[in-house]
Amino acid sequence: MSTIPEDLLYTNEHEYVRKTSDPTVVQVGVTDYAQGELGDVVYLDLPKTGVAFGGGDSFGTIEAVKAVSDLYAPLAGTVVEVNGALESDPGLVNRDPYGGGWMIKLRVKDPADLKTLLGSAAYKQHIGE
Repeated sequence: MSTIPEDLLYTNEHEYVRKTSDPTVVQVGVTDYAQGELGDVVYLDLPKTGVAFGGGDSFGTIEAVKAVSDLYAPLAGTVVEVNGALESDPGLVNRDPYGGGWMIKLRVKDPADLKTLLGSAAYKQHIGE
């Protein structure tokens, strides 16, 4: 059974969104469910700071022993920080997806769009838990 923190928001594509102290900036990563389905993460291709994405756009890829998958921006916005620790230790995504395994911080174009994301109960239903 996957860990699904109640204080986060989720996408149908298995990214999570954590609000930060700045209401226009969110932290984005993949869910515990997603990392479990992928298996051992061996490489991440993440964007540079300053790159803008539309909601649903691919912002990078995650490579595991089993497969390579796209990562999708949960909301329209601009990357303000990338987790550099993942360059040397992509396995953080497996060991600590909601902590040290976060991927990017995104300055969202419209914070009201957060309302379009799934809460924890809806995400649990989405993955059949």
